[in-house]
Amino acid sequence: MKDILSEIKQRASALNKTVVLPEGEDSRVVEAAYKTVNEKVASIILLGNEEEIKKNNPTVCLDGVKIIDPVVYEKTGAYAEMLFNLRQGKINKKTGAPEYATVEDAKAYILKDYTMYGALMLKAGDVDGMVSGACHSTANTLRPGLQVIKTAPGEKMVSAYFLMIAPEGGNKYCEDGCYIYADSGLVQNPSSEELAYIALSSAKSAIQVANVEPRIAFISHSTKGSAKHADVNKVTDAVKLFKEIAPEYKADGELQFDAAIVPSVAKSKAPGSEVAGHANVMIFPDLDAGNSNYKNTERLGGFMAIGPICQGLAKPINDLSRGCATDDIVAAVAITVLQTKN
Repeated sequence: MKDILSEIKQRASALNKTVVLPEGEDSRVVEAAYKTVNEKVASIILLGNEEEIKKNNPTVCLDGVKIIDPVVYEKTGAYAEMLFNLRQGKINKKTGAPEYATVEDAKAYILKDYTMYGALMLKAGDVDGMVSGACHSTANTLRPGLQVIKTAPGEKMVSAYFLMIAPEGGNKYCEDGCYIYADSGLVQNPSSEELAYIALSSAKSAIQVANVEPRIAFISHSTKGSAKHADVNKVTDAVKLFKEIAPEYKADGELQFDAAIVPSVAKSKAPGSEVAGHANVMIFPDLDAGNSNYKNTERLGGFMAIGPICQGLAKPINDLSRGCATDDIVAAVAITVLQTKN
């Protein structure tokens, strides 16, 4: 079985990109910055006060890592002006006042929110991608992307997936060494149309990031009509739409999870399916199912979970689970680099 993660890192290394990590206050992020540079996965810009970062991480070698302190950096004023112009006319829903009444207000904000600062660096073209979320919520991480970077041209929506990498020694059902689970991090209760477009983005991600041929299973508590419910109808309608908009991809549903990955169950429940029993891209009916399944697969199945990885943004911004390990951050950086190849 091929080593998916090593292959991802090697492909990222060849692209010579720069990724910003805004959370210099987190020791896992600081260590990941060192590892990323040491493994030549990408160049790294770490945000924070250099003296504080080095004081709090005395055993970490930061040679080759560029540390930028937004408080004194010469481009901070330009980033503040950019944010002010991008959000001019936008109203804070809680206060009813403008988000930023002046450029100085915008500057004060980005000096408190380094994730937004990193997003502005990305918007300006000073970095190629951003990874955040080790010590911030998904909402805090993705809001700057949605407000500043926005949806890529031609994309219907932004969604998120986890790349699930099989443990050492493999998994008997995981033929390609990995799965893509979507949406497992962003869209709460997608419509049939949204599910179809999440599947389309996920198919492209399977090729772009994991370098595998996508075999897409639309997951449900029903397989091929075994249960009758509006929730099942939502999934079957999504499958129908997906086959209309993307007939070039192998896809099937509705399928229960075991029918999606276990050949013997697929033979019984979904005979004749070109996907059942061999799926590698799982499209879950809602965020409850997607998020719970990724955590089950990670904790009980021993898979490495990388993400949430965003799909559909004009430039790559990716989230981290707050329970992430250092190696998860390095992996997320590598995936972010591969997403720069649009």
